[in-house]
Formats: sequence, structure tokens, C-alpha cells
Amino acid sequence: MSNSAKLIDFKGEQAVELRAGRYVAIVAPFLGSNVVRMYDEELGIEVFRYDEDATLAQMQQSPEIYGFPTLYLPNRLAKGVLKCSDATYNLPVNDPLGNHIHGFLHKRKHEVVSYEADAMGASLVTSFTYDENDEFFKYLPVTFKAEFSFVLNESGLHYGFTMTNTSTRQLPYGVCNHTTISGPMTKDGEGLDMRLYVPVGEKWQLGRDCIPTGEFLPETNHDRQYLTGSQIPVLHDIDNDVFFAEEGSMDGNPFYGVIVEDAKSRKKIIYEVCRDFKFWVIWNDHGDKGYFCPEPMTWIIDAPNQPIPADESGYRELAPGESHTLTETIYTRK
Repeated sequence: MSNSAKLIDFKGEQAVELRAGRYVAIVAPFLGSNVVRMYDEELGIEVFRYDEDATLAQMQQSPEIYGFPTLYLPNRLAKGVLKCSDATYNLPVNDPLGNHIHGFLHKRKHEVVSYEADAMGASLVTSFTYDENDEFFKYLPVTFKAEFSFVLNESGLHYGFTMTNTSTRQLPYGVCNHTTISGPMTKDGEGLDMRLYVPVGEKWQLGRDCIPTGEFLPETNHDRQYLTGSQIPVLHDIDNDVFFAEEGSMDGNPFYGVIVEDAKSRKKIIYEVCRDFKFWVIWNDHGDKGYFCPEPMTWIIDAPNQPIPADESGYRELAPGESHTLTETIYTRK
């Protein structure tokens, strides 16, 4: 099977299709470099939520619930306030709970830098430059460059995300992937057969505004189901379960990520993340829509405003000229 990388039409917009081994991936630079589809042609696994009937307008309206989008800034900031070491910014309140949510990076049109294929696989690089020309700049006047790399080969999709502070100010640094996984993940699968394994630690308590209270919740049987891999991630409401990420195991080896399995067919999606991601947020949009989101986050919800140490909240800033790269790998197996 030959590898390829090419421009394609995706619902009237330009996207890049990567093919390698048994995988095909479609990346939409026009929609925040979202991996709008990853499909295993041999095992018939639809890795991310992919709705052939979804219109372009629907995807642009709610890009968080399709594919594999990258969010900056992650989750919520209480009342839109973003406190940094050298400034306080007031972001627009766009959440019914009275917060700012999800930032803007995943809604912007990104540039295709390069795409190619060889005997080893297929790859794509995209980028986005944030400056005074962006409508959000009036709220967050700190320039940066975001670079995305996607390498598809026989071992899966290898993703890299690099942010560089191009300003003279401190850049608040928090990143999340609103990873949206289909449930069921195969055409003939059933939602009740889906299982989710997440190595989790303490669970954060959230207030009615979905902001951490600073307290932690006692472990319940629901929480233990993540640890045993017996959690059914759809068909019941999972409304922002927020945990510290911990190291787990897979095949007797250390594992840092989540595993999704169809209990009947034994087909699996394996999603590994780098250790910069310190938290997992699990959400499934009430559980009745055929998808769920295991979201890795580098900082806790509202981290810049939380009265807790940065090494606990994950809060970080990039100094002028500083860069940082995150990596993730997604693959399937039976």
C-alpha cells in the first residue's frame, strides 16, 4: 500500500489527506488544523468523531465536537479573567456559566507549510501567526506563532504542537486537545460495548460555574471504572470529570494516556500523550450523541486564577522568544 499526501476538497474547503499503511487522516487547516478524520481501513475503526452529513457551517460553529482540535486557551477562565505575572487580561465571556471558554486557535484558518510522502509515511506541517491583525488581539495583545506537525505511518498518527512567544510580554501557556472519539467506533459496533481506561489520580471538585473549588472529591465506583477500564463512556451523562493524570500500564509497560476498547470485537484506540499534560477532563455532551471527549490538559481549569502553586495547577508562561513542544500519538490495534 503506497503512502500519499495531497490536497483535497473537504466540504468546499481545502484540506490535506494523508495515507500510510492502513490509515487515512484528513487535516483541515481552515479549521484550526483539526484532524477531522482518522480511519483504520483494515479494522474499520473511525478514531475521531466523523460525521459525513455534518455541514461545513455546523463544524465551524462547534469545532470542539468534531475530530481532533487543539485548544488555546483550554477549557474555562472564570469571568473571562486571565491573570499573568506581568498583566491581567479580560477575555470575552462566551460561556452560559459566565466564563470564557476554549479560546480561539481552533477556529482560525491556518497556513499549509508543507506536505509530503515517502516510503516511511506521510506528513504535514501547518502554522498560525497570532498578531495585531487578529480580532482577539484586543483582549490578549501577546503575539505568538503556533506550529503543527502530523506524521502518519504504519504505527499511527504522531502529532506535535509548538508554541513560540514572539512578543515582549509573558505568554500564558495552557493547551488542550478536545479529542472527540466516536462511540461506537465501528460501523457495526454498539455504544454499550465501549470501554474507557484512564489512569487517573485525585478528582477535582467543580462549582456550579464549572470552576475548581480547590477541594478534591472522594473516589467513587464511577471513578474506579476509569482505572479498571470498565467505564462505558457513552449512554450516560459524564459532565466534566476532572482528574490529575497518572501513569498507568499497558501490556506490562508504563503507559501515559487513555485506551478505548470495543469489548465485543476487542478492537482498541490507543491514545498516548506526553507528560506535559497533567490533567484529564472527561466529557460526553450528556452521553446521547454518539461521542465522548477524553481531553488532556496542561493546566487545570482556570489555572491562571487559582490560588494554588503552579506545580499543582500546571500554570506556565513562555518568556519572550521561548518555545515549547507537546507530542501525542494515536493508533489502533486488535
